[in-house]
Amino acid sequence: MFAYYLRLAFKSIKRNPILSVLMVTAIALGIGASMTTITVNYLMSANPIPHKSEQLFYVQVDSWDPHDGANSNNEPPDQITWTEATNLMNAKQAFRQSAMASTGGVIEPEGQDEKPFMASIRLAFSDFFPMFDTPFLYGSGWQDSAGENRDYVVVISKATNERLFGGENSVGKTIRVVGKNFRVVGVLDEWVLVPRFYDVTTGAFDETEEVFMPFYMKQELELTNGGNTNCWKSPEGEGFAAFLQSECINFQMWVELRNSDEKAKYMDFLNNYVTEQKALGRFPRPINNQLSNVMEWMENQEVVADDAQIMMWVSFMFLLVCLLNTIGLLLAKFTGKASEIGLRRAVGASKTDLFLQHLVETAVIGIAGGLFGLALAYLGLEGIKTLYGEFVQNLVGLDLTMVASAIALAIVSSILAGMYPTWRACNIAPAIQLKSQ
Repeated sequence: MFAYYLRLAFKSIKRNPILSVLMVTAIALGIGASMTTITVNYLMSANPIPHKSEQLFYVQVDSWDPHDGANSNNEPPDQITWTEATNLMNAKQAFRQSAMASTGGVIEPEGQDEKPFMASIRLAFSDFFPMFDTPFLYGSGWQDSAGENRDYVVVISKATNERLFGGENSVGKTIRVVGKNFRVVGVLDEWVLVPRFYDVTTGAFDETEEVFMPFYMKQELELTNGGNTNCWKSPEGEGFAAFLQSECINFQMWVELRNSDEKAKYMDFLNNYVTEQKALGRFPRPINNQLSNVMEWMENQEVVADDAQIMMWVSFMFLLVCLLNTIGLLLAKFTGKASEIGLRRAVGASKTDLFLQHLVETAVIGIAGGLFGLALAYLGLEGIKTLYGEFVQNLVGLDLTMVASAIALAIVSSILAGMYPTWRACNIAPAIQLKSQ
């Protein structure tokens, strides 16, 4: 019976090509606009490390101004000081842990024809790599002792390795960064995090860094600050050392805690640490430590911007307008088929049969609109990429989930739009139609 309804649907669509094209276009425009914004929001809010996002926690401690909180909602600062970063790392209270910071520096290729270029640098501890499951193409991360001893070692990205060494295994080779020679101990494979959750303060949708080096190189080489640096009081003294010992925040801290017991113990440790610091004259505000897992932290930092969500709801309103137009077109089409419907009723077709027949027709129109809408959504996403460039290159791809969602949305929308016109068509009195013929 379904195959019969399908044949009738195609015949009806061919019989009224202009109305059919208008309906498909209306649905396609609504689906295209909706899926463009839905895709961006979907990728912005996706879980970047689903298999362990509930075991990774961002550490916040409230070391801010006693008279004015760091945030209007009384949240702790979104970063920590050098003092906290080094003290918490030295305590070694988590299964895995890494304080980190961003910086930048010039890489000087060996070839005389190659020009120096600026590279983004991530300062971190050795646990960074296993904690975030970074994929390695060659080698591995550095050992704990290398970081503690301030050894001049680095891990580089795949793109950096291709640029400097033509993609060959560069482990053991030397590169010159920030005026110093570093030994390559590892090369990352392709690693794209969307969002880049481990440091949303410098850009949740930025690319991962080109060079990774031990955290204490910050102090060893007096590296510049990357990202946001905020201070609630001026450093006591001048120079780089004074900044490191100040209450200025520029560092992040992540810990891996495998279960609720480890989380509870770590929170107790943080509370005790702050109590000890209070005795030393620091942390003038009430204890307000927080541990946020990956998804909680992204929600806290509003990774999905309000304007992106507003645009999504506006696109849904546009889809609704398109569906209202589709309802009008379906009413016109089904009204034009009144004599045919009356004849079918007269020869024994039930209202249920007619209802199913016309729902199948609206579903076919919905599928066609969905496929056309996918093409429009693709063009919309490409337009966003052209407009904003590399900043959004990881947010403008249609995966299978989004394709299936678009088709499902189109079918459901078209069927809902066809409910009332179909009901009207099924209630046509056959006797009146037959008399008029």
